[in-house]
Amino acid sequence: MKLLAFETATEACSVALYLDGEVIERHEIAPRLHAEYALPWAEALLAQAGIKRTQLDVIAVSRGPGAFTGVRLAIALAQGIALALDRPVVTVSTLQAIAVQAQGARILAAIDARMGEVYVGAFERDGDDLVAVSTEIVCAPQAVTLPDSEGGWHGVGTGFAAVEGALAAHLGNQLASIDASALPHAADVARLAVAAYARGEALAPERIEPAYLRNNVALTLEEQKALRASR
Repeated sequence: MKLLAFETATEACSVALYLDGEVIERHEIAPRLHAEYALPWAEALLAQAGIKRTQLDVIAVSRGPGAFTGVRLAIALAQGIALALDRPVVTVSTLQAIAVQAQGARILAAIDARMGEVYVGAFERDGDDLVAVSTEIVCAPQAVTLPDSEGGWHGVGTGFAAVEGALAAHLGNQLASIDASALPHAADVARLAVAAYARGEALAPERIEPAYLRNNVALTLEEQKALRASR
C-alpha cells in the first residue's frame, strides 16, 4: 500500500509517506507555517521515494481536535488530493495519534485547547491496536475524569502543560507517568490509517469531516475576565 498522510492540527507540521510497511516523514515545530510547508513536503517525499501521486492508494489525515486553522488545512489538502486522484481518505483522531506514542496499555491523551481548556481522550491498547474508551471532549482541566480509578494510566500531550499544568495537578497520582511535550506525527497517523483502512474505515473525500469539538474560536471579553479571575 502507498499512503500519504498529513498532520497539521498543532504547532507541529508533518507529512508522511507509507510505502508497503516503510514510513518516511518530514516533521517540524513550525507555528503558522503549515500552509507553506505541507504540500511542498508531500511533493518532496514523493520525489524522494520515486513515485507519482497517481501511484498513491489512500490519503490519510489527522482530523483533529486541534487548532482550527491547522485542522481545516489538513482536511482541505487531503480532500483536494483525494478528489483529484479519485482515492479514498482515512481520518485519524489527533488525540489517538498522540496516544500511540505513550508507554503502557492505558493512555489519556490531551492537547492544549487554549482558552483555559484541554482536548482529551482515553485509549487502551488491544494488541497492536489502540482503542478509544471515552468520548473525546474539550473542557477545563479540572473537569477531566479517567474512565475508571483502577490506575495504570499514562498521560501524554501538551494538554498536561496547559493552564500552568492544571491537568497534571488535578489527576495527580492517578497517572503512572506524564509526557507533556508530545506532539502528533504524520508517521503515526499513517500507521493508524493503514490499520483503519484494513478495517474498512476509508471514506469518499467529500464525506470526511473535521473534529473541532468546540464551536467558539475565541472567548468573549466576559469569559476572558472570568478566566483571569479564576487563576
